[in-house]
Amino acid sequence: MYDHIGLKVKDLAASRRFYEAALAPLGHVPGPHDDSYAGIGPADEPALWLYAAKGAKGPGTHIAFRAPNHEAVAAFHKAGLKAGGSDNGGAGPRPDYSPTYYAAFLIDPDGNNVEAVCP
Repeated sequence: MYDHIGLKVKDLAASRRFYEAALAPLGHVPGPHDDSYAGIGPADEPALWLYAAKGAKGPGTHIAFRAPNHEAVAAFHKAGLKAGGSDNGGAGPRPDYSPTYYAAFLIDPDGNNVEAVCP
């Protein structure tokens, strides 16, 4: 159902310490990170991404739902726009994320960034 969740945080170092400690008993480990973001999750794929909130607008929540195929990603985007969402990136490949990443992004009525992804 969920592919990953992203949160904008005020203090990246403090949030990393908290989530790394709290999620360790669940089998989550530190993943890729630098001064602006940190990934945490199962060893094979981070599921929680923390982002430094420098000048962030909106609530700062990002939720990605896993889609079974490219057609479902496109249908998600079309249905979300029709239901009042705003475009934040149409269905298509995202080679900056990975060679096979295919996603669409919407802003929901409350300003949250919602994604459908077929990795």
